[in-house]
Order: sequence, then C-alpha cells, then structure tokens
Amino acid sequence: MPYWNSAQKWKARGFTLALLLLTLAQVGLVIWMNYWNRALFDALEAKSLSRLMVQIATFVVILLLTMGVTALHMQVKRWLQLDWRKWLTAKVLDRWMTHGHHYQLQLTEGEHDNPDGRIAEDIHVVTESTISLTHSLVYSLLIFGSFVDILLRVTGSVNVPGTALMVPGYMVILAFAYAGAGTLFGMLLGRPLVKATNKLQTAEANFRFGLAHARESSEAIALMQGEEIERKSSATSFAELGRRWYRQTRAYLGIVSFSSGYGVLLPVFPILVMAPQYIAASITLGVLMQAAQAFHQLTSALSWPIDNLAELARCRASADRVMSLYSDLQRLEEQAAEPQDHRISLAQSNQSELVLRDLCISNPDGKILIQGLNVAIQRGERVLISGDPAVTIGLFKVVAGLWPWGHGEVWLPAGPGICFLPQRPFLPLGSLTAALSYPQPAGTFPASAMQHALECAGVGWLAARLEEVDNWQSVLPLRAQQRLGIARLFLQRPSWVFIEEATSAFEPKGEEYLMDMLHRELPDSTLLAISFHAGHERHYQRKLLLNHLPQEQFSSYGTPLRALGEN
Repeated sequence: MPYWNSAQKWKARGFTLALLLLTLAQVGLVIWMNYWNRALFDALEAKSLSRLMVQIATFVVILLLTMGVTALHMQVKRWLQLDWRKWLTAKVLDRWMTHGHHYQLQLTEGEHDNPDGRIAEDIHVVTESTISLTHSLVYSLLIFGSFVDILLRVTGSVNVPGTALMVPGYMVILAFAYAGAGTLFGMLLGRPLVKATNKLQTAEANFRFGLAHARESSEAIALMQGEEIERKSSATSFAELGRRWYRQTRAYLGIVSFSSGYGVLLPVFPILVMAPQYIAASITLGVLMQAAQAFHQLTSALSWPIDNLAELARCRASADRVMSLYSDLQRLEEQAAEPQDHRISLAQSNQSELVLRDLCISNPDGKILIQGLNVAIQRGERVLISGDPAVTIGLFKVVAGLWPWGHGEVWLPAGPGICFLPQRPFLPLGSLTAALSYPQPAGTFPASAMQHALECAGVGWLAARLEEVDNWQSVLPLRAQQRLGIARLFLQRPSWVFIEEATSAFEPKGEEYLMDMLHRELPDSTLLAISFHAGHERHYQRKLLLNHLPQEQFSSYGTPLRALGEN
C-alpha cells in the first residue's frame, strides 16, 4: 500500500512488524492458557493440592505476560493508526487545498459532498478500522491454525451411532459446520448493512454541515430573523438522519438477534457433544475442558466475518467516501493536464503586463459567458471593470486560477503574483495580527506597520486588539472586514491588485476615502477593480466593460475614461 512505501516506509514497516510479533505473542499466550486449563482441571479431578499450587503460580506468570503484551500491543497499534491517518490526511489535503481544487470541486459533478467530513471523520474510520480489522484477522488465522491442531490431537475419533464407521477429528468438522452455518446466516441477514451505513454517514455529515453553516452565518440569520427557517432546516436534516438510523437499525436487528443466540450456544455446544466420552471415562475432565476451549477458539476464529460484519460495513462505507473524494480531486488534476484547447491556459510571462488573449469564459456545463476577449494591462495602470456581474466575477476567478473552464490564454505578469481581494476577505481564526498578515505568518510585519495600515484603512481602533484571539469573521461587521482586507494591501504593498467589490458595504464617502488612500499608499501598484457603483471613474485610467448580451453574443471594450459611453 502507498503508506508502507512512502518516505517514512521503514518506520511504518518497523511498527507493523512489531505489531505482528506482539500478535504472535498474544496467540502464544492463548495456547499456553489452553494447556494450563487442561492441567488445572486434571489437578482438580485428582484432588492434588501440590499440582493446584503449581497451576496457580503458572497462571500468575501468564496473567502478567498477558497484561504486558496487551498494553504494548495497544500502544504500537494506536501509533500506527495515528501515523497512517496523519499521512493519508496530508495526502488528501494536499490535493484538496491546492490550485483552487477545494473551490472547483463544488462546481463539478461527482460523489464528493462534505469533503471536510470525509477528511476529518472518514479517514479516521478507515485508518483505525483497517488496522484493527487486519490485526483481528491475522490473530484469527493464527488461532485457527493452532487450535485445529490441538482439537485434532485431544478429541481423536468417534463412531457414527449404529455403524462401525469412525470419524477422525469430528470436533474440527463440527467446528467448521457450526461456524459455517453462523457465517452464512450472518451474511444473509447483514447484507443490507453496508448500504444502510453509507447512507447514515452521509446524513450525519449533512446534518453537521448545516449546523456549522448556521454557526458561521449566525449574524446574518439573527438580523434577518431566520431562526425559524434554520430550525426547520435542521429538523428536516435530522429527520433524514433519523430515517437512515432506523434503516440501519432494521439492518442490524436480524444479525444482532442471530449473533446473540449463536454466542450463547457456543461455549455449551462442545461440552454437550463430548459429555458421553467423559461419562464413559475415555477422556479426563481436563481433556474435556481443553477441547471445549479449543472448539470455542476455533469457531471464534472461523466466525471472524460475522463478528466484524458491522465494522467491515462501516470501514467499507468510509473507504468508498474517501476514495470518491480522492478520485474526483485526481480527475481535476488530470483535467488540468489536458490539451489547452479544452481549458484556459494560465501561465506567467517574462513581461510586466497582464495579457488576456482570445479568452473565452464558460460555465462548467459548457455555456459560454464571454468570448474573444483580448486585453493587455501594463504595470502601474488603474483599470475599472464593470458590466455583467457573472462575466466580471468570472474574469476575476479566471485570473486567480480558480476558473479553468473555457479556452484562450492568460499571461500573468512577471515577478510576485497578483494579490486578489474578494468581496468578503477571509479572516482566519486566531489573533488579529495573524488575520492582518494572512497569507503570511504572524510576526512577518512590525507592529508599527500594522498600526499604520489599520489607520489608513479607517480601522485604527483595531490596533489595540492586535494580539487578541477571536473569530473575526463573526465578531466584525462586513464593513470592518472589508476595511481589514484593504488594510492588508497597505501592509503587504503588492505590485498588482485585483479587487472584487471590496467596498460594497461602504457609504460613498467611505469609498472615496479608501480609493484616495489606495492611490496615495500604493502609487506604483497596478489596480484592477470590479465595481458597479457610479462615480468612481476619476480614480481609473481605463474602463473594461464586459456585457453578457442576448444570443450568446458578447462585447468587451477597453476604453480611455474620456470616451466613456462611446461604445
């Protein structure tokens, strides 16, 4: 498997080998306990106190070794589970949180709902359950091999009643028949469980996502008094969860009922079968109890599929969810490597200009938004972009590398990348310093520079809270969040800035103030701004008008400000 062939393969293989050796030790202790059980009952049958004391001392040694091996085994197993989970989580996160895949995934078809839940929960289930199930399977196979031999040696042969026919190893045959019947009935009764478990996990993830979404939008919900709608939505999601729960319960019902009867009969069945031999004095009490225990161990090993059916179903459902997400992310990477005729080509040039050449932007379903767009924007220019919101915001996402659908070429300027400022800036959890420095780590900029940036953006009052930790996207109103996003520009001073309605929550005077500050603080930076507010033309040298016209005909104009309206 990839994890055991990764960069840390020797450590992973070493712990796996240690887990196997400890499993062998566990099996060895179980075999020793089986022979001790025989010796104990023989001592009791002989009423020998000295032999009994020897068996008590032996039992203390077995008990201490069992405790030590079990504790060490658990530690090694849990390290391996966590390390595999860490590796697999990093691998999926690397594909999800790169090149805008986390955004593009929302716009593509496939079984990849709730990717956060799949990464956090399903990977946890897969790694933990797979190692636990593999260990129990190896343990069962070793127990099977060991106790088949023990049962063959201690039970011997038996006559078929009324005939002279001898059946060698009859208890082994009965163990196979007992376990086989149990497995067969268990598989038939548990067949609906995999599907029911998968559906329930999806319903659980949807319910969690709805609650998290409501928490993130709590201010907007409160302002719009939408609590009743949210309660109904959560109740609907939970009702679906309840329906899936009861379907899983019905799937469990038959197998649990059968398993309970199967388990109660198991320790009694071999004693009842072999009791005539003991009564006839052909075997000792110790042999009877050893054979009964060996039968129990053997049938338990053979019953591994039915005993682990529920966990297998849970693991399989989670594995399918993780693989579906990973496959869809892999498909996004493969599509990005396809010939550029099928996708927009995004590359960095060696010139200090942004060039759009024969650009066609379409939806993921192929519907064209705009085509034939040819624009060149030089370093230091100020360009206002307006027109149809679907087209203008589509262009914003294309240049950002988030929207590959369409064709044509986008040549990004040489040097540091373009700084993109969306309508609602992302403010990570943590200190205000970390939010202001993002995507650079906290501590990159001096406190004086951060205070100056906040003052230029009109939120100097936040300087006193730079070291405060909070959920800033919930604490600050949208206007303050937008000002904080613009403060990042004053702090980080990028050479190229692409703004998407980053002052939409401002009053006209506030917008004018910030535009003047952008000109003053970033005089040499190229500024591309999407805005649908009138009266901002004086701050720009050019205007790019993108309209979504009927009959799928589109026009684009790059005109000097003095020619506005002369389309």
